[in-house]
Amino acid sequence: MKLKEILENKNAEVMTINQDRTVHGAIKVLFKNKIGALPVVDSAEKLVGIISERDVLWECVDRDTLLRKTLVRQIMTRELILGISEDDVSHAMTVMTSNRIRHLPIMEADRIVGIISIGDLVKAQLVDQKDENRSLKQYMFGTS
Repeated sequence: MKLKEILENKNAEVMTINQDRTVHGAIKVLFKNKIGALPVVDSAEKLVGIISERDVLWECVDRDTLLRKTLVRQIMTRELILGISEDDVSHAMTVMTSNRIRHLPIMEADRIVGIISIGDLVKAQLVDQKDENRSLKQYMFGTS
């Protein structure tokens, strides 16, 4: 599959932000559009960078004294989407992409046993595909 095929299935509009807008403005665009990163453009609409949620978090660590007073319970997500350790990778990928989440707490009974990221799932699928390809080549050509 080519990247253009993925793009064809996505919203055609590319959200960008001008480099002279505030970080708060960027946060509002990220939040409103439920996206994790924004390409940054100059006044001529030339791509000059990218700002992501992680960039914002790094900036918040040193600059925002209000965060030193805000309790986690005040901003946490309460409506949890959970996985169980017996879920298939493909099921977890479907759950995460359809709910637009990047982290999935994994439960066994009433106990958290781990957390899976979307990146973990992508890596697992790549390993599975490589193993499957290797097995098919061995079957077809008798090589290792």
